[in-house]
Formats: sequence, C-alpha cells, structure tokens
Amino acid sequence: MAGRINDEDVKAVRDAVPIDAVVSEYLQLRNAGGGNLKGLCPFHDEKSPSFQVSPSKGFFHCFGCQEGGDTITFVMKIDHLSFSEAVERLAGQAGITLRYEEGGYNPSHQRGERIRLVEAHKIAAEWYAEQLATSPEADTGRVFLAERGFDQAAAVHFGVGYSPQGWDHLTRFLRGKGFTDKEILLSGLAQEGRRGPIDRFRGRLMWPIRDIGGEVVGFGARKLYEADNGPKYLNTPDTAIYRKSQVLYGIDLAKKDIAKSSRAVVVEGYTDVMACHLAGITTAIATCGTAFGGDHIKILRRLLMDNGSARVIFTFDGDAAGQKAALRAFEDDQKFAAETYIAIAPDGMDPCDLRLAKGDEAVADLVEPRTPLFEFALRQIVARYDLDTPAGRAAALDEAAPIVARIKNSGAQHEVAVQLAGMLGILDTQFVVKRVAQLARWARDRGGKGPAPDRHQPASQQYASAQASAAPRGPALNLRNPVYATERELLKLALQRPELVSPAFDAYGADEFTAPPYAAVRLAIQDAGGAELGVADPQDYLVKVREAAPDDAVRAMVTELAVEAIMLRRAVDEPYAGAQLVTVRRRAVERRIRDITGQLTRLGTQGDPAQLAAVQNELWVLQQYDQTLREHGAAAL
Repeated sequence: MAGRINDEDVKAVRDAVPIDAVVSEYLQLRNAGGGNLKGLCPFHDEKSPSFQVSPSKGFFHCFGCQEGGDTITFVMKIDHLSFSEAVERLAGQAGITLRYEEGGYNPSHQRGERIRLVEAHKIAAEWYAEQLATSPEADTGRVFLAERGFDQAAAVHFGVGYSPQGWDHLTRFLRGKGFTDKEILLSGLAQEGRRGPIDRFRGRLMWPIRDIGGEVVGFGARKLYEADNGPKYLNTPDTAIYRKSQVLYGIDLAKKDIAKSSRAVVVEGYTDVMACHLAGITTAIATCGTAFGGDHIKILRRLLMDNGSARVIFTFDGDAAGQKAALRAFEDDQKFAAETYIAIAPDGMDPCDLRLAKGDEAVADLVEPRTPLFEFALRQIVARYDLDTPAGRAAALDEAAPIVARIKNSGAQHEVAVQLAGMLGILDTQFVVKRVAQLARWARDRGGKGPAPDRHQPASQQYASAQASAAPRGPALNLRNPVYATERELLKLALQRPELVSPAFDAYGADEFTAPPYAAVRLAIQDAGGAELGVADPQDYLVKVREAAPDDAVRAMVTELAVEAIMLRRAVDEPYAGAQLVTVRRRAVERRIRDITGQLTRLGTQGDPAQLAAVQNELWVLQQYDQTLREHGAAAL
C-alpha cells in the first residue's frame, strides 16, 4: 500500500503549480475582474460562465454547481484521480520528488492505478516512435506516411510510431520497465493470449491519442499489411483512462488556437488532422473511431466559451457515409452556441488527399465556412422527396419542420423556416413559419413539467436550507437582504484580504453572523487560527480554513467566498473593510439591545431589583457602545 505523501511536499506541489495554468489546460479562461478569471464550468453544462479561478488565492469555484477547491482538488475532479494520484501528477509536472511517510519513496509500487496506466502509455508511445524512426521493419510505415505527404519531421511532431509484427515485443519491453502483466492488460496495450499477455497492436502505424492535458491515454492503429485480418483502424478499448466518446485526437495541439481564434475544425481521421495542421489549420481535431457526440461538444464548448462569433466547421467526405455523419452532427447542433458549418470538397476528397493533390492552400480554402450545417442537413432531407408534387412537398415539410423547430433562438428559427419554404418551393412562407412555430410550442409543452431547479443557487442558500432545523436563528437566506450581504462581504474580506480586517475580526463571535452558513464559515476561520493566520501565513491560510470546515457544504462556502469578487468598484482599502466591520458589529449590538429591551419589559416593575439593575446597566453600556461605533467607526472596535 502506498505511503502517505509528506505534508511539506504536498504544500510544495500546491505552491509550485499555478491553478490558472492547470485549469487553462482544460478550458478557456477570461478576465472576470478583481484579479479573477472565468470560464465555462467543466463539471456541469452551462451556457454562460459561472466558473471562477482566483490565481492569487490558488482556488477555483463554480457558482453554478458549487464545485470548488485548490489545484489538487481540480485535478482530482477533472481526471477522476485520488488525492495522491493528483499530487503525483502535479509533482511530475513541477519536477518535485515526493517523499512518503511510510516505506520510503518507491514510485514503481506506490503510484495509483491511473498514474501507472498513463506512464505505461507514455513509455509505449516513445517506444513506438523509436521503432518508426530506426527499425528496418518499420519501412512499410515510413513509406505509407511519405505517400501521404508526411516526412519524418511530421511524424515526430505528431508522435506517430510503429508497432512490430511480433506477438509480445511491447509487453516484454514494459515488463522490463517494471510494469506487471495486470497493469499491461488493464492499459489496453496488451490482451490475454493462450500463454499470457500479447501485444494488442502488431504491424501497425500508431497514432498516440492524448487527452486535453497532453497525457497519452490511448492509440489509434492503422493496418499496413494484407495478412492482417483485423479492421483498417484499431483503437484502444475503453479503459480506466480512455473513453473514445470523450477524447478528440489533436486537442492537445489545437486547444490554444481554438480558444484564441474561437474556431474549431472537425475532420474525420488522424491523417486529416495532420494535413490540416501542416497546412496552417492548427485548430483541426478528429474523433477516435466514433461519431461526433455530446461529450465531444462539451470539450469544445469549454474552449470556445460559446461566444457569438465562435465557429465549428465539420469536414466530411462527400459520400453517403460522410453525409450521414454530417446529419448526426446536426442532431447535436443546438448544444452549441457557436455557428456550425460543413465543408465538403467538390471532388469529395478529404483534407489529406486534398493536400497531396492540390497543396496546403487548397486545404486552407476548404475549411473556410461555406454552408451552414442546418442548411446542409435540410437539403439532404429535402432531396429525398419529389418536390414537383404537393404530396412530396408536404412529406418533406413533415420531416424537415421538426428539425427547424428544435432551433432554440426564435429569430434564427424564423429565418431558417423561411429558407425551408424556399427549398420546398412553397410560396406561402407564413404557412411554413407557423407550422414550425406550432411544432416548437408543442415540444415545449410536452417537456414542460414546471420550472427546472435553479442550477445557479448559491451554496450558501443550499446550506441554509439544509441547516434550517438545526440553526433556526434567522429566516431562509435571501441574498438581497442587506444584513446577509454585509456579513458575506466581511467574510470575503477575512478570507481574501485578512490584513484589512485583522485583528478586529478575530474578536467577532459566530453569533454576530445571522446567516447559518456564514456563522459556520466564521467558526471555520476561528478553528484554523483566525484572520491573524492569514496575515502571518497567507500561503496556507485558505487551505487550513477549508480543512477546518466541518463538512462539504461549509467547505464549498469557504471556497465560494474566497473566489467571489468583493463588491467594490475601486480598489479595496481599509476604510471599506472598516465599514463592513462596523456595520456587522452595530447590527449585532442593535439585536442585543432589542433583546434586552424586551427582557426589561417582561421584568416590569415586579422583577428582582438586582436583576433589573444589571439588565438596565447592560442596556446602557450597549447604547453607549453603539453611539461610539456610530461616531468613531472602526477606531472604536
């Protein structure tokens, strides 16, 4: 069993790898103000960005789904790793050697399963690439690439390799690197033979498939020999690190340019991606042996940020299979906010063949947007009917109108409906428009089962609801309530700018925060060492506050408050912080004054004189304190 990673090493990893650098490997981040960055959340579907990253604090938080944490937490969640696996992965990126509390440092035995599988793929990719570059047997593969216009430099750039024809060359190589047969089988690099594991890929050209973070997680293998009875392309089977429906070939190379240009080009094969990139279309990607679907869209949306100018261009072969693929892509079209187009070369050539026949310029011209995807899809449908007859036009409308009705933007829906009328040759365009609108209304009515739950409900509100019976100190949390707003602002200052509120904040009791989740956060800060710790040790402060939180709800609230922007347009300063301190304290004093006034009323003139005098004295002291706060502000704290 793996030993516990040394705490100092965990801290070193957390400090060494900036959270914005890690997150931006998976999604596009933009300025959110106040030093924060924002993007589309990778953990839930959303149209507008509610996912925020605070580079200065080292935390992320989604205000939609409430996921949050530090760099390690992000890697754990995005790649489904254990804590130790995430630390090991980040340590590898930062060049930090980890120490283990039990049993010493032994990476070959102590790394988690996913780390081991990724490492096996990395070693395999390097080995395959070496075979292609040096092995005489690999000449077949080198000729294959050369015939398609790819030289050795192109092969190196894309990491293309060659798997020898023998039964267990790679298996024996991986064993020599310390991998067990079980690990080699789990990786999908080998399969069970009659006498033990044998190589899954033999006598094939190998393309490493990387995830968006750049790790090799699988391979695509192209048949080279007639004697090979397998399929033309053979992919890694689904494993703990590879799901073909959740990866895009070339995404590691294309992601930065996709984010920068707000454009993605979806092609059909590995050589098409290579051809596009070498022709200057560095936003090209491809699916890996499966149709383009919902999980692929999620990957692209996080990079494109779904802004209005984003474009996704599909290039499909002009044959029946390519047309079918285009129609499948159109079925998911409405999941994009981006505009979608299709590009098909007049002679039906794919980008690889086009580059070989007509050069790089022809490839660049191909992917310039030509036909909107919806228009292509509708024309394919309409072409199946005899539009010279009323029955044919009616049947085509019956099939095409529901597709147009799925367009969510009402303006775009109306425009496409008018175009559909033109394609069908129906002169009464309003008839088609009304038919589409009617179908859209019916679809909404069938799906209308009351309002959907608010995905953007803050963690504070969820926590307050859950704690209502246990902490009935206030009404259900309403974020428009100025009392709660000030308490929230003070806690944000205590977490983000502790030097502005310390040491006064540490004298505040949890009962001065009327919202149960805020009171819980106040206690977590106290248990971690107070705002004073944030001044003395800003690096570890937020980590310790999160660790002091009693449960996930409070932990999420801490992260949310640590990332959320402070509600001040100008630079945050001491007077602003002092105003929040004073307001929260004065409201607490006023509540106590009301309580005591009620107590005096209940005691009346018949109460115990000593008790009555004590209550009256407390009331006088509080009234004097309130007046001092009102006149002198934070100086009176």
